Amino acid sequence: MPSFDVVSELARHELTNAVDQANREIGTRFDFKGSNATIEETKEGLTLEAQNEFQLEQMMTVLNQKLVKRGLDIQSLEKQKVESSNLRARQKLLVKEGIEKELAKQIVKLVKESKLKVQASIQGEQVRITGKNRDDLQQAISLLKGAGLEQPLQFTNFRD
Repeated sequence: MPSFDVVSELARHELTNAVDQANREIGTRFDFKGSNATIEETKEGLTLEAQNEFQLEQMMTVLNQKLVKRGLDIQSLEKQKVESSNLRARQKLLVKEGIEKELAKQIVKLVKESKLKVQASIQGEQVRITGKNRDDLQQAISLLKGAGLEQPLQFTNFRD
C-alpha cells in the first residue's frame, strides 16, 4: 500500500550556512561597524546579539533573506522576547522541529474530515498517511499544503 510521512524538519547544515552568510554580511555593513553584532547557533536555536533592538531587527531581516535563499522556511523559527542589559540587546530564536501531538491530531482530523480514501496515523513526531492509490496520497499532500498550518511541513518517505 502506498504511503508517505508528514514531518517537520530543518536542514541543520543549511541553517549553519545561512547563519555564517548572515554573520559575514553583518560584519561588512556600515551600520553595524564596531557594534560586535553576532548570530550564534545553539542546540535549541539561534541567539542574536547587538547594541539595541533596532539592530536586532536589521539582523533578523538579513537572516531571513539568507534563510529564504537557502530554501529554509522562516516559520520554523519562533521568536522569543528581547532581553536588554548593559547596553546590549539579545533575542533567542527557537527552532521548531518535529510535529507536536496537538498539531499531529489536527493533521489527522483534517485528513479524516476531507473524506479522502486515506488513513492517517501518528508515529512519534511524524504522521504516516497510507492509501490505496497514489492519486489519493497526492490529494492529501495538496490538502495539507493548503491547510495553512502554523508549522512548515515536509512530505518524505513516499512509497508505492
